[in-house]
Amino acid sequence: MLLIAGEASGDIHGAKLIQAMKNRSPNLRFKGIGGEKMAAEGMEIIMPVSEMAVIGLTEIFKKLPTIFKAYKIIKNQLKYTPPTLCILIDYPGFNLHIAKIATRFKVPVFYYIAPQIWAWRTGRAKKISKYVNRMAVILPFEKDFFKRYGINVDYVGHPLADDANEILLSNLNATDIRLSLGISESRPVLALIPGSRNQEVSSLLPAMIEAAEYLQKNKYPELICLLPLAQTVEKRIVMDIIEKSAVKIITWEKDIYTLLKICDAAVAASGTVTLQIAMMNIPMILVYKVFPVTYYAARAVIKISHIGLVNLIAGKEIVPELIQHNMTSLNIANCIAPYLEESDLRNRMITNLAQVTDLMGKPGAAEKAADIAISMLLSNSKKS
Repeated sequence: MLLIAGEASGDIHGAKLIQAMKNRSPNLRFKGIGGEKMAAEGMEIIMPVSEMAVIGLTEIFKKLPTIFKAYKIIKNQLKYTPPTLCILIDYPGFNLHIAKIATRFKVPVFYYIAPQIWAWRTGRAKKISKYVNRMAVILPFEKDFFKRYGINVDYVGHPLADDANEILLSNLNATDIRLSLGISESRPVLALIPGSRNQEVSSLLPAMIEAAEYLQKNKYPELICLLPLAQTVEKRIVMDIIEKSAVKIITWEKDIYTLLKICDAAVAASGTVTLQIAMMNIPMILVYKVFPVTYYAARAVIKISHIGLVNLIAGKEIVPELIQHNMTSLNIANCIAPYLEESDLRNRMITNLAQVTDLMGKPGAAEKAADIAISMLLSNSKKS
């Protein structure tokens, strides 16, 4: 079984899919591109996910040798030792090329977690219809979009809905967590979440910290910040940025939900983490910035009015978005300040975030995707 995930979130979802498939068929073996979580489920890692994650046009050029090396390895796998099934997770720039190669060598392709081509490059849907046998999507509006192109698609709900269920059943206690970190009940806590790629952290974290320093100096003298460390980010990069900070920042390498439990608000990079924040009913703002050439190239083709997943699922802007030139430290500070204390604005966002969580579907996305994958294996074995 060949399984390819090119980013940190794909590693999480891929690990859950492997687990669900092994529960149905324990003898299955997996190899491919993934991270520590997929490796922990027994997958043989051909290329680590940390080597593959890129952001923007500029970084792609830097990573081209690594990406081309991975492409050659996967191509040889498909040609000389073809797997019974090729499972692709998001990461369209790479995975759609792999889907084409797999089809050439008659390996069935299952795409779990569709690339967000409805935002831009909708022409890729034609490639998907040509090279992908089955697709499982995780956002409620995606099924109708892909069906228009004749793609065999199922909506399985969002994998993070499982986390929402676990959160409700957990015994996380905010008082105990604060006590373990030495944070008094009266201190406001702001989460700074600059993304899961080195380039994102370098681009976003300095402005986040400057915003926190402004808030501490002008409005919240007791402010403290929590910063989760993604496994795919070099810790050195983070520490070099925060070491001169005037505001107290506690780094966190454990479960992000435990961290969010004690946060009053969050400043977060656009991405899957915004859904995790939403599920914890934590008010937030979304920020993002890329190299100018990447931004203007994307702006010319993007077909959606919002980039945040929370806003896309809600069908309206419920979380403020500070993008590119609007992402300044002063704008961040002024935008997040009202959500750090009790207010109508804060309560309204919490209500909207709860509605988004409901729209993410019921738990069991990985199990439903595993059922599809297993059915494809059975169908393929009958043909052979």
